[in-house]
Amino acid sequence: MTTRKTNRISTCLWFDDQAEEAASFYVSIFENAEILNTTPYYAETPSEKPKGSVMTVDFELEGQGFTALNGGPHFTPNPSISFFINCETEEEVDRLWNALSENGNILMPLDSYPFSEKYGWAQDKYGVSWQIMISNWEHGQPPKLVPSLMFNGRNTGKAKEAIDYYLSVFRDSQRGMFFPYGPDQQPNKEGTAAYADFMLENQWFAAMDSALDHDFTFGEAISLMINCDTQEEIDYYWEKLSADPEAEQCGWLKDKFGVSWQIVPTPFSEMLENGTKEQSERLIQAMLKMKKLDIAKLERAYKQEL
Repeated sequence: MTTRKTNRISTCLWFDDQAEEAASFYVSIFENAEILNTTPYYAETPSEKPKGSVMTVDFELEGQGFTALNGGPHFTPNPSISFFINCETEEEVDRLWNALSENGNILMPLDSYPFSEKYGWAQDKYGVSWQIMISNWEHGQPPKLVPSLMFNGRNTGKAKEAIDYYLSVFRDSQRGMFFPYGPDQQPNKEGTAAYADFMLENQWFAAMDSALDHDFTFGEAISLMINCDTQEEIDYYWEKLSADPEAEQCGWLKDKFGVSWQIVPTPFSEMLENGTKEQSERLIQAMLKMKKLDIAKLERAYKQEL
């Protein structure tokens, strides 16, 4: 869980026990970045991390909110969700590429491509994937970071359907560019999304289809967090997005495409940040018993009210 970021939708990155190290690394290489808050484990959880150890680190990169979570070895990040970095100069591309690709994996080498004069796709040493490029943004001033969703496997060809779905759920949303695959780009089907972008809650996202044989898909290691002020908002997003009852736990859910979301009440985050150890422990214990989070019940646990 996290404090409210600049954007309503932020990103959670799941690590085994590298949350502090990874957050510090990312903050060190982006120009507009800072650590916001560090939260310990106040109670025993399924992660089996000891009480008092670091649970989450909230940080911000270029106006985009992130939470690094020490959740144990159960999940690892993969390229199904990556982050475009829109750069202004080749020097900026080179600097970020060198930092993020070091000791990582190269998914597409840094080179000139039809869609960008300089572009590369790398998975960093923590498993998080970055698409670094000279910006050719067509919507005015480009956001520095744009989360990107890859629809592959059982989801291949569903990027446009997913965009339509998300646009119907979120407010302050709009459709952006759509570039389809052509007839000579097999195994991708002609007309499916080679690249598309769209806005949710005044925040840009990208999507693409890929019919290539990938050994990954959406999962819990990278989840999207919706920061909600009221129970009404929580109920709304839960009803609209949740499609897998078995994935519902502690505010987490999966939508019909398998994308993981966390529906996070900001009052929970505020109580966790400002409470005593005893209050925070009761809060965590109450949360662990819930699927969809209930603000009133969390507040009663915090205040030790029956």
